[in-house]
Amino acid sequence: MDVRETILFKALSDPIRLRLASLLAIAGEKCVCVLAQALDEPDFKISRHLGIMRSAGMVESRREGTWIYYKLAKPHNEIEESLQKCLKIHMKHHETIKQDLERLEVASCSIEPGLKKTNNPAIDQV
Repeated sequence: MDVRETILFKALSDPIRLRLASLLAIAGEKCVCVLAQALDEPDFKISRHLGIMRSAGMVESRREGTWIYYKLAKPHNEIEESLQKCLKIHMKHHETIKQDLERLEVASCSIEPGLKKTNNPAIDQV
């Protein structure tokens, strides 16, 4: 096993990052705010975890306006390819991931012009 796989598995050792990787494997590219809603965590926390995943080579990002979209990076070897297939096929049956996917279905990053999303329901509904 080389350093790349060690870094990859270390990045997946955190439950939030494992959930993020699972959602991206199952649902494809998503923006930070939608992932934050799906995991019921603040945007800054999700951004931090996605940054770690990007440093590990797990995800790629692109900017579109004020939104940053993430997707799983193309696998570089058989281990990464097998891991992505495993996440996509098997993790959708895990209870926590099922709940994340339900929240993902209704998540939205639509914001009226001039309003700033805080990911705090009490404030965002005002």
